[in-house]
Amino acid sequence: MTRQAGLPLERGTCPFDPVPAQRTQAPVEPLTYPDGAKGWFVTGYQEVRAILADKRMSARAELAKVPFDLGPLPPPKPADPGVFTGMDDPDHHRYRKLLTGAFTVHRMRSLEDRVGEIVDAHLDAMAAADGPVDLVEAFARPVPSLVICELLGAPYDRRAEFDGYTRTMFATDIPVAERIDATQGVVAFIAGQIERKRKDPGDDLLSDLVRGGELSDEELANIGMMLLVAGFETTRNMIALGTLALLENPEQLAKFKADPELTAGTVEELMRYLSVIHIGPIRTALEDVELGGVTIKAGDPVAISLPVANRDPEKFPDPDSLDVTRKATGQLGFGHGVHQCLGQQLARVEMRIALFRLFARFPDLRLAVPFAEVDLPHDASIYGPVRLPVTWRRE
Repeated sequence: MTRQAGLPLERGTCPFDPVPAQRTQAPVEPLTYPDGAKGWFVTGYQEVRAILADKRMSARAELAKVPFDLGPLPPPKPADPGVFTGMDDPDHHRYRKLLTGAFTVHRMRSLEDRVGEIVDAHLDAMAAADGPVDLVEAFARPVPSLVICELLGAPYDRRAEFDGYTRTMFATDIPVAERIDATQGVVAFIAGQIERKRKDPGDDLLSDLVRGGELSDEELANIGMMLLVAGFETTRNMIALGTLALLENPEQLAKFKADPELTAGTVEELMRYLSVIHIGPIRTALEDVELGGVTIKAGDPVAISLPVANRDPEKFPDPDSLDVTRKATGQLGFGHGVHQCLGQQLARVEMRIALFRLFARFPDLRLAVPFAEVDLPHDASIYGPVRLPVTWRRE
């Protein structure tokens, strides 16, 4: 089967499931891209891991071909300095090595007390509210936003500015020129912070990078942009969508609330079950590669579905069920290989603390609207609810 004119993005009747039309009969299938180019679509768990670990599969931005119809696109060009997600080694390794020390498991765990304080402060504000609250605006958005702002040393009082930019950046129904302008808006915001830190450095990640002296201002601004955007947009969606998934699976929620030892495993299972990154990653073959019984030729574009791979029954039995007792080790929600999410340990800390304390504080938390009324738009490259009205019994 050859899929025509790119991949659809619309979710089906169960909003937690992958896009139905992206489920495949074979782990590797031919794909016709929106511009008529021929390539491949990879959905099998083992095949996705193989692609993401294979250095013959390039992440270089100038080779990339988008498998979705996003409207007119500018010609591909090399990634801007510092945007290492669109680079291969050795350039990718050079940038990542400079940042790895800031995101060690040990350092992220050392942030747990501060994350807990931020979570508790927002739960206190929720408890003081009169009537239902929007969990996205009251909790899921501000918690990771404040955490990443503190980590980078960026002013939290300007969060509305970059939040607006990121909403535009990840929307698939907005013209490309507007998304590019939004990206540059975040870069300019970070550039201003870098200028400030050169004069008055602090105890934060951007100041550390400035003091290191190995990166230009352009590299620093682009790296800061990636960290700021990725540091709260994905976690915000996971906290909100994870809460919704637990509320809609009351038996699993009961197990989660009854046993604190399940918290870390529940986060891994939610990463597997939800996979909010439902576009990409994308790769280009540098050499001929044998995969899944087919030959991917040098130059062929390759699209990958992490949500579908995370529902592969060969890896995860009964994959369409949420099971907080499941050992979801190896889930691909954070990617795999050298490009695996740099901030995954921070995201785990935030999700674990946020979800555990949310349901501990409000054990009877429930939706304040019918499930069908929760706004879950499919036209964004990072998937999650726009609003999540919730309520609980007040004393």
